[in-house]
Amino acid sequence: MKTAKPELTLIKIGGNIIDDPIAWQQALTAFSQLKGTKILVHGGGKEASKIAKALNLETQMVDGRRITDQPMLDVVVMTYAGLINKRMVAQLNALDCPAFGFSGADGNLIQSEKRTVKDIDFGFVGDIRHINAPQLLSLLSTKAVPVFCAITHDGKGQLLNTNADTIAAELGIALSDTYSVKIIYCFEKQGVLINTNDESSLIPLLTTSKYRDLLAIGGIHSGMIPKLDNCFSALTKGVDRVIIGNLSTLENPNTLCTVIQL
Repeated sequence: MKTAKPELTLIKIGGNIIDDPIAWQQALTAFSQLKGTKILVHGGGKEASKIAKALNLETQMVDGRRITDQPMLDVVVMTYAGLINKRMVAQLNALDCPAFGFSGADGNLIQSEKRTVKDIDFGFVGDIRHINAPQLLSLLSTKAVPVFCAITHDGKGQLLNTNADTIAAELGIALSDTYSVKIIYCFEKQGVLINTNDESSLIPLLTTSKYRDLLAIGGIHSGMIPKLDNCFSALTKGVDRVIIGNLSTLENPNTLCTVIQL
């Protein structure tokens, strides 16, 4: 008889949650109260853009993805791996959650490759090539709670800006041999909306075929496309469950949200 795998909950928080002090505290409190093995992944793009503006650096985005030249890389490393990650870790520990902050460079946990220049040069942006699953499993076995920022490295000393949604998906995939993985992508909206300004246009169940249909008519666009691509990739490669929702999804599993399904 096959033994059931232990459960792992992987939460990615981003969007306005990181910029709103009340939502931030609510998210960390809800995360700290989750039972069992868990990992937190966070973005922080708006905070990075705010700091870049204060330094007179222009923020350039293409389809929801940041162009990262050297000055912008310095900003995102400071913001993601420093300011946001350490605040998050400090507040989680204050909530009796044994959080440890990581970038992908720490312990060689996430190695990436600088994105090849095609139509657009994204600069120092990394596409994930390897997750150090044995090292991560060792950490999890000590009951540590990893908190990952959106910075990885190439193994040769170069830090790289990496999409936080992708980090969440790839971590889930890498751990799916050992754990039954559930990923919750948590932001300010109730889930995937046909009309981003109308919460009643929520799609409660999004399948691959429905996603293709919506893409064809322009019903899904901008930053939601790479997010959903990551969701479907995770499910295809071993993750058991993927959900997109707001903070209520962390607090109450019966909350309305979008369940992603193949």
